Amino acid sequence: MSEETGRWSRASVYPDMWVDPEDDPRNSDGVSPDGEAATLHEYLADYRLTLLMKCEGLTPQQLARRSVPPSTLSLLGLLRHLAEVERDWRGWISPDERVPPLYGGADGDFEGAVADEAVVGGAFADLEREQSATDALLAAHGDLGERVGEDGIAVRELLVHRIEEYARHCGHADLLRECIDGRVGQ
Repeated sequence: MSEETGRWSRASVYPDMWVDPEDDPRNSDGVSPDGEAATLHEYLADYRLTLLMKCEGLTPQQLARRSVPPSTLSLLGLLRHLAEVERDWRGWISPDERVPPLYGGADGDFEGAVADEAVVGGAFADLEREQSATDALLAAHGDLGERVGEDGIAVRELLVHRIEEYARHCGHADLLRECIDGRVGQ
């Protein structure tokens, strides 16, 4: 990250935003969702979309660019990491859903995040597939207080943990994107 980039935003109404409100797919003009489950699912969907927005328009080289040595953190690595954790969460819900890691052993999600079009396309596809599979498995458990898996984790706790994981990594994505091309905004 030795190159100096100027900070900028595509937003003009609120310059600290990523895009103007009318262009933000996370905005809805309606009221907030009714109920706890709907609220949790909306937050999760918004953070997932935020991560994708932070990656939008970047080349494989930019997506694979690491933050600061010795860190292996990159936007591409985050995509791969979140696909990996989505896969792992299914094992929390149902022990029968335990599957081997997507990217090998420790830190494989970040170490294998290289500037290659096939790796980038694979990461986006893996993330979408793993999110869908976890969502489908969790949909069978509509009671937020239900305890699932070997450890008896509450469905509510799992949903909150998923939101927390995406929110934390969206914070990383904010900084990574700003270092790549200077674009800022929440």
